[in-house]
Amino acid sequence: MSEQYQIKKNFKHFEWTDICKPDKEELTKIAAAYHLDYFQIKDSLQPGHLPKIEINERYTFIVLRAFTADLKTEATTIPELSNKIAFFFNQERLITIHSTEFPFLKVDDKPFLSVEELLLHIIFKMVNSYQQPLDELDTKIGEFEKIIFLKDYTKVPIGSLYFLKTQARITKKLLQIFQNVVNQVQVKEEHSTAQQNIKDHLLSLILSYDEVLEDANNLLNSYHSVNAQKNNDVMKLLTVFSAFFLPLTFIAGIYGMNFDFMPELKWHWGYFLTLGLMLVIAIIIFIWFKRKKIL
Repeated sequence: MSEQYQIKKNFKHFEWTDICKPDKEELTKIAAAYHLDYFQIKDSLQPGHLPKIEINERYTFIVLRAFTADLKTEATTIPELSNKIAFFFNQERLITIHSTEFPFLKVDDKPFLSVEELLLHIIFKMVNSYQQPLDELDTKIGEFEKIIFLKDYTKVPIGSLYFLKTQARITKKLLQIFQNVVNQVQVKEEHSTAQQNIKDHLLSLILSYDEVLEDANNLLNSYHSVNAQKNNDVMKLLTVFSAFFLPLTFIAGIYGMNFDFMPELKWHWGYFLTLGLMLVIAIIIFIWFKRKKIL
């Protein structure tokens, strides 16, 4: 569990205030001290808020989300998969507000020269948090494919495929919203290269998650196809058995009737002739199935 804290750092040209798990009273004081908008402060408190950007005369307000979930859990919603950081910044000051501790926010050994430089550094780390879950999802898909096609498909729980697909789909959408916000962030020319690097990384991740999502859909369809094929094989086997035994059962049923007038019942070789007839019928059916390539 993350602990509540507030850290203020003074760099050469700007000030950074980092706040973790603030309460309403504390945020009200910060809003009053730095003239922040009340509704934006409320947005920074909402755990499930999507990435957004708002620009006014005094500062820029943005909300971004970093991936923080363990994919071994059955997380399927944005708040379960990620946690947000709210940024209030201008040229003199950066304020970050979050409810979860992020290791990449510890930047004691880095002498940032501007708010934009620190902001872009944090954003890049947030974008990079989506790389490991991408690799994990890709590995899972490879493992499931081997099991489905080379081993026993029943060993793959259908629920696991559902969560894999859902996690890929939600993360892709989240990255697309993230990308839209980053494209609207305005930085000086000297930081445009760093911003472009973030944009390129985002685009690469979105395309990769799109590929994972497509693979997950194909894998789910393959699972259903293999399952249907197995069911068809079972039905085919049952049909073959029925084709063999139906006429034999018919013959046995006729001679199992105990009517007085059944001449065949008095035949000395009647039993063996009936068995022979059944064998001939079974052979004929077998040859027919072979010719039709059913067996």
